[in-house]
Amino acid sequence: MMPKLRKLQQSESGFTLIELLIVIVILGILAAIVVFAVAGITDRGNAAACKADAKTVEVASEAYYAKYGAYASGIGATNNFNTHDGTLIGEGLIRDTPGNNGYTISYAPSNGKVTASGACTIT
Repeated sequence: MMPKLRKLQQSESGFTLIELLIVIVILGILAAIVVFAVAGITDRGNAAACKADAKTVEVASEAYYAKYGAYASGIGATNNFNTHDGTLIGEGLIRDTPGNNGYTISYAPSNGKVTASGACTIT
């Protein structure tokens, strides 16, 4: 019985160090590919958010013009348009203050034009 067990133990084989290292290198390469792919998705998300926020400000600007017959004098610190009597419209026009997500939205009170720079560029 003992010689049979010794023969079975000798015939068992495992992975060599080289095989394990090759597998680890392949997994590292795949992990790097995934990390760079996810980073690209995040960049596109910021650009889409920028465009959406700029469009929201543009629509609010045109609504202000339709209501008051003139473009708003500017966007307040809380991203609202100040009306002629000092009240605010467009509560929370953009999700974050400009610049937090890598972009800035600008509003020209003379013609109501909205531009963005940074993560997306809208002119």
